[in-house]
Amino acid sequence: MIETTRGLCFLLSLSGVMAQKTKGTCRQCPQDASCVNATHCSCHHGYISESRQQYFTYPLEICEDIDECKPRISIYCGVNAKCQNTKGSFYCRCNAGYKLLSGKAQFNNSSENTCQKITPSETTNSTKELQQVVENIESLLTNKTVWGMEEGRNITATFTSILQKIESVVLETALKTPDQKLQKVQNRTVAVETRVVTDNCSKAVIFNLNAQMNSMDIHCSDVIQGNTQGPSVVAFVSYSSLGNIINATFFEEANETDQVYLNSQVVSAAIGPKRNTPLSQAVSLSFQHVKVKPSIKKVFCVYWKGTKEGGHWSMEGCFLIQANKTHSICSCTHLSSFAVLMAFHREEEDPALTVITYVGLSFSLLCLLLAALTFLLCKAIQNTSTSLHLQLSLCLFLAHLLFLTAVDRTEIKVLCAIIAGVLHYFYLASFVWMLLEGLHLFLTARNLMVVNHSSINRFMKKLMFPVGYGVPAVIVAISAASRPHLYGTPDYCWLHLDQKFIWAFLGPICAIICVNFVFFLLVLWILKRKLSSLNSEVSTIKNIKMLTLKATAQLFILGCSWFLGFLQIGPAAHVMAYLFTIINSLQGFFIFLVYCLLSQQVRKWFGEIIKSKSEPETHTLSSRFGPDSKPSEDK
Repeated sequence: MIETTRGLCFLLSLSGVMAQKTKGTCRQCPQDASCVNATHCSCHHGYISESRQQYFTYPLEICEDIDECKPRISIYCGVNAKCQNTKGSFYCRCNAGYKLLSGKAQFNNSSENTCQKITPSETTNSTKELQQVVENIESLLTNKTVWGMEEGRNITATFTSILQKIESVVLETALKTPDQKLQKVQNRTVAVETRVVTDNCSKAVIFNLNAQMNSMDIHCSDVIQGNTQGPSVVAFVSYSSLGNIINATFFEEANETDQVYLNSQVVSAAIGPKRNTPLSQAVSLSFQHVKVKPSIKKVFCVYWKGTKEGGHWSMEGCFLIQANKTHSICSCTHLSSFAVLMAFHREEEDPALTVITYVGLSFSLLCLLLAALTFLLCKAIQNTSTSLHLQLSLCLFLAHLLFLTAVDRTEIKVLCAIIAGVLHYFYLASFVWMLLEGLHLFLTARNLMVVNHSSINRFMKKLMFPVGYGVPAVIVAISAASRPHLYGTPDYCWLHLDQKFIWAFLGPICAIICVNFVFFLLVLWILKRKLSSLNSEVSTIKNIKMLTLKATAQLFILGCSWFLGFLQIGPAAHVMAYLFTIINSLQGFFIFLVYCLLSQQVRKWFGEIIKSKSEPETHTLSSRFGPDSKPSEDK
């Protein structure tokens, strides 16, 4: 009996030791896992081990969250709903404009996946009121008189005040109709989505709000904020035009070496009726980039830190989660107005292209100056055609000179914008004068048979100056009045690529190139007809040959160089850049060659000048030694 009692005590003590060992094994299971059969661990529901084993003993194993919303996992939320993954679970939510038959905000049971379309009668009144609010916001943000009178600190204070009023009005409008849980309104510059919560929800419930191409994830518990007396609301607003008012210049935390740009739309997030309350969990914000550039150097997630005196962009409480070429995802611990600022790697300039540009343009300036002096001083060639050549040479000379000396003077923004506008004007004027040359050449060729040059000259003299200098002035004035902020870039004083503003230059020159090409074809057709009916008059043949040469050179000068500029894409971009730079920088030389050096009258004029300079020297020697004397020779 004693032995039996001792044996029983031994078994009880042994079982206690085993129990302690079992407890120790349970303690060794990783996070989101628990003990199974006292020997193995298993991940909780909604998680999977990194080794993909259901049972494991390795104490450093990791249990990963299963993304039930991935296509390979058979979670079906229904036709008009979408899946939202959460930590260890998931839920489904009806799309905008649909609601569950049960009236719930979300579901995760496949039997409840019937989302029905909200009838117009349910949304008409509330949506109309919110639509009116959005229209008022748009008219306020696009009112140039509101922003045009403000500068510096005043504009930031106005901006802060307006954002706060917009958020308050949107929240109040949504709370007026708590039965309309989801509202979404969008117009040209503003998009708003609101969600009203009328019941309690767990921390696992996450609301996803979308406005334009941006989105926000916020936990339901942060929307409620312990409010049990009535409905709560969260609003998400996206503005597509605020970047023109509050840009990256109001970012005080960037260092001087980085040129920072606003590369997203500005969005605002707010909850009510309680305002400015801390969040228990950070919100996730997804931004679509305004510009898609591969050379991203830094990404800053910022919020607008506004005060009564002003405001600025700040990184406090906002962190970058991930970024690629098209999107950035930020996490912020508070609600406000947010944006993404970026610094890009500056594209390194090709030193060979720089040398070619400066040497070629300098040589072109010399040739243009010589050509202009020739057109002014050589009386033998002065006519309507020469006047057109002179104006073209002057416009190209001033454009090239300004380009060489001031295209990179970006320190003072106002000065840079003026330089960009003047460059825009002179290059456009050059093309318009080229168009007039093409028109004059066509009219001259057309009237070869009747030799009626007087009417052409009268027509061109009346037309050329108003068109040559007036048309580019009108184009630049309209461009500057509509988008003055797009004159000047951070790197060069030229037209900005944003909002396709560069087409204020490319559009007119494309039209001019096409019209001149038509003139060239018509000239060739007229010359062909003339050649077929010619007699043996040598002078007429020479005139036609010269016209043909000028027409060919005209097309080359007008269009070929800039056409190569359009082809700077794809694998051949580098080669095209070299060809464009070389040909474009030698335009002055081509003009001097075609209209001066190849002109028999100009060569004769040059010869007379050289001869007149040598005659005084001969006369001086004759007077010094006499007609019969010879200079003495040193012995």
